[in-house]
Amino acid sequence: MPLVALQKLRGKLRHLNVTAEIRADSNAQIAESILHSAGSFSEPDFWEISSRDLRCLFDAYDAHYFRGQLRRTLNDIPLEFRVSSRMTKAGGKTSSWRAERNAPAVRFEIAISSTLLFHTFSGVDIARPIRVTGLACSNRLEALMRVMEHEIVHLSELMGWNASSCRQDRFRSIAFRTFGHTDHRHTLATPREHASTLGILAGAAVHFNFRGKRLYGIVNRVTRRATVLVPDPDGERFSDGQTYLRYYVPLQSLELVASNAG
Repeated sequence: MPLVALQKLRGKLRHLNVTAEIRADSNAQIAESILHSAGSFSEPDFWEISSRDLRCLFDAYDAHYFRGQLRRTLNDIPLEFRVSSRMTKAGGKTSSWRAERNAPAVRFEIAISSTLLFHTFSGVDIARPIRVTGLACSNRLEALMRVMEHEIVHLSELMGWNASSCRQDRFRSIAFRTFGHTDHRHTLATPREHASTLGILAGAAVHFNFRGKRLYGIVNRVTRRATVLVPDPDGERFSDGQTYLRYYVPLQSLELVASNAG
């Protein structure tokens, strides 16, 4: 990283103090530009998202909040973006790769969980407020923006000091002064919570289609998908003495059997 750009970034992170009025105006402009770009976002509760969309969102934040200082500091170090359907707890994750410990980073990546975003604002009632970084969110775009802000603070710290922790005072100070964050956590709906609103819990009897056949089984576990145990004489023996085959089924492909649905 260019030394001058790195020093400027550190100085900005130490002293940047964005007023609530400027923050609200900047966020409104960022949201407007994203919704009118040629990317996947056509409405606040979008149903598609790509790495290109994340790159455009990051660059909009860099322009509005940092006047391009993040990109100037990165210089020729790659910053990649990834949409993850496997992240079921963290809303985002920022990673860095180094040749050795404490050496300058040679690559960065920001990953965003599509699973949490899509399960939260899905039309299924989640009976509690949705907050990300301590701030209320009413749609998918607002939640994504708060997650991106959180990851930008991680990236900024990693670039400036080679370390970042959202539990430490420096991170919390930067996040509050820049983006108004009052917490480092989120209340986005996990796949398990989403499934519970549909009645799909461990022990529920369900059916689903597999290769043209309708199979009946019992939900054993819920993560990104449901693990369903289907009775089969050639299957694995479980503690109840019965034998089952395991199927990993997307939640949207499951239906409760009549006795559970009522």
